[in-house]
Amino acid sequence: MNRQDVLARLRATVQAGRPVIGAGAGTGLSAKCAEAGGVDLIIIYNSGRYRMAGRGSLAGLLPYGDANQIVVEMAGEVLPVVRDTPVLAGVCGTDPFRVMPRFLDQLKAMGFAGVQNFPTVGLYDGVFRQNLEETGMGFALEVEMVRLAAERDLVTAPYVFDADQARAMAEAGADVLVPHVGLTTKGSIGAGTALGLDEAVERVQEMRDAAVEVRPDILVLCHGGPIAEPSDAAYVLERTEGVVGFFGASSVERLPTERAITEQVRAFKALDV
Repeated sequence: MNRQDVLARLRATVQAGRPVIGAGAGTGLSAKCAEAGGVDLIIIYNSGRYRMAGRGSLAGLLPYGDANQIVVEMAGEVLPVVRDTPVLAGVCGTDPFRVMPRFLDQLKAMGFAGVQNFPTVGLYDGVFRQNLEETGMGFALEVEMVRLAAERDLVTAPYVFDADQARAMAEAGADVLVPHVGLTTKGSIGAGTALGLDEAVERVQEMRDAAVEVRPDILVLCHGGPIAEPSDAAYVLERTEGVVGFFGASSVERLPTERAITEQVRAFKALDV
């Protein structure tokens, strides 16, 4: 499926009054189930593998594996079982060991419809983040990766963390913007520290407004922090303007899996012998 077809489908969904839903998939089964539920986009990246192995999503930002190579490996598990849903690759745009134009060409040849910037330095802050920027591993490389992907006619759905980044990604050619408001809460390995929903609404709206100043037709999906359940997403969508959907990773595969397996085992354990 090419970029024009993907975007036409997403815009038709919005015009029909339905939300655009993106889902992270850490396993082939997660991807199959998300597609069966009618998801619009599937994104795979290293944190999906870690998350479904019972580790926190932030493991994807630590030196536990080669993020870009893990995505290549996951492709063999996910791409063959997804029938009709665009699959995007999470790309570590700051990777100093990849010739990024060639890597993006490789991902497109494998069958990926697009990319997202993950792992992302946008989740780092403080002196460490400042040092990353100072030593040539900053967010600008992720913007450049999105620009290169757009040139290759790949769908681009980057995470952004503030208004300036939203403008930069829009200028680089982002098709779908995902304002990220923090590590997802709830469940056994969710964040305990997060924004409140009302603050998330303000942050998402600010990033959306900055992006549409540059690119009026950009599609914006909310993600992260306290937006963990469908009711949370509904709260944000009802209180924002121009935000057309939700991207969930932990929300789509980790939280439902935790609940389903736990309750299924409890049901078996409740049987009389």
